Amino acid sequence: MPHMYVEYTDNLQGLDEAALLQALNAAVCGHPTVTDEQDLKTRITCLNRYRIGLDGTGRAFVHVQLHLLSGRSAQTKRELSERIAAVLKAQIPPQNGLHVQLSADIADMDRDAYFKGRL
Repeated sequence: MPHMYVEYTDNLQGLDEAALLQALNAAVCGHPTVTDEQDLKTRITCLNRYRIGLDGTGRAFVHVQLHLLSGRSAQTKRELSERIAAVLKAQIPPQNGLHVQLSADIADMDRDAYFKGRL
């Protein structure tokens, strides 16, 4: 815990995946409710099969899902979402002729069902 998933469309130009992941991890780990930075596991996926609305041209997106163990307050989730949104706004380069949607979602993981071990 937590797990972060980043998806973006392959028509985005100039996206630096490593820099985006570093900035996202720094933003999330900087929140006081994330007490151990090594618990955050982040992955990124470039999508080459997607559809945005009815018109498939001139559109792109970046979506981040942050999964946390249940029990966080609505305010904490909002703060984390705002941190993620700020990183997306700063890290996604402007795209000529492309409408880009940025989104973030904070989801609860069932605390009673979640397993975590270390080797």
